[in-house]
Amino acid sequence: MDLPNDPYHCLMPYPPVAVPNGSGPLDGLTLGVKDIYDVAGYRTGNGNPLALAMSEVKTATCPAAQMLLDAGARFIAKTHTDELAWSMYGMNEHMGYVQNPAAPGRITGGSSSGSAAAVAGGLVDIAIGSDTGGSVRAPASFCGIWGLRPTHGRIPLDGVMPLAPSYDTCGLFARDGETLLRAHGALQTDDAPLPEAPRLLWPVEMMDQLGPDQRAQCEEGFAGVETTNLTGLYPEGVETIYQMFLTTVGADAKDHILPFIRQSGMPLVRGIRERASAAEALSEAEIAPARRDRAAYAAHVQRLLGEAGVILAPVCHDAPFRHDAPLEVFDTYRHHSQKLLCIAGLAGLPQVVFPAGQVDGAPFGLSLIGPRGSDLSLIRLAVQMTKTEDPE
Repeated sequence: MDLPNDPYHCLMPYPPVAVPNGSGPLDGLTLGVKDIYDVAGYRTGNGNPLALAMSEVKTATCPAAQMLLDAGARFIAKTHTDELAWSMYGMNEHMGYVQNPAAPGRITGGSSSGSAAAVAGGLVDIAIGSDTGGSVRAPASFCGIWGLRPTHGRIPLDGVMPLAPSYDTCGLFARDGETLLRAHGALQTDDAPLPEAPRLLWPVEMMDQLGPDQRAQCEEGFAGVETTNLTGLYPEGVETIYQMFLTTVGADAKDHILPFIRQSGMPLVRGIRERASAAEALSEAEIAPARRDRAAYAAHVQRLLGEAGVILAPVCHDAPFRHDAPLEVFDTYRHHSQKLLCIAGLAGLPQVVFPAGQVDGAPFGLSLIGPRGSDLSLIRLAVQMTKTEDPE
């Protein structure tokens, strides 16, 4: 097998190795795998030169990728990731920048940048990403494709680099909703499917974080559906909920990725350096109450949704910015967007992303957030809604 032409710098340039696949519902689909997942015959680089140098050639494929292969998907290549999967821009200082096929000159989004670009650019049909703080959802929005952050814990993460395990999930990208549903159907079942007529909830506090153009896209994208206003997603205010996210995800990273960073002596690039320092500085007096508050918050959100509630949500606060944007944009965009992205992560909920339109000439995605275990029916609902909006 040979690597396909890669104009987007999204595929890892490993010597190609044949990876066997079976036959089943994914026959005919090609697959890319983010380079934090083990694939037999390949090293796992984790977006970091030291991690790549330390990695042996793997003798087994991780369960998540193996399930897709067994269902008939054909492996094409491993895909680029932001360093240690700890960024959301797709601009790896060591491995190079992944290009956005849908918006040249704009960020692709990370950390699953390579997987998103490979799908958006037509190099593969489906690709595995991971989503801790938004690493499937943001790239899907930025590249104008479909993606799912699944219910936390539903898809096994053995043979995958951990970043923050109480947030880490395995999600997929596809160019259309039917293919995303088909692929995720090989990974999971609906533990708690949505009813035929779910309650569609308009998240007032989320929408209030958007500018006029971005809000107009949400209103247009969800036009024609009957909604009920939802308040209480940020019961103690946006900043308090966001700080809860930062503390708990940082605490996980302190336990799981920071030891490698410190023991390896790896040089830290701007962004990761600050996140690593913030995680290292967390004390148990900060971590323990934040984790208790998170558990209470997850229960609170689940009560808001019940078994039938679906939040009609923006993915990020804006379209992807340009590679040459001022440093201020790099420093602030992540915080603005994660105040929206953190809801599903904190509560462990599934969130499906689909293309909706453009803001400032670049893709702007919308999403549905559903109750735990409603993943496949959530994708089905999104497919139905988008077909209603576009009969063609």
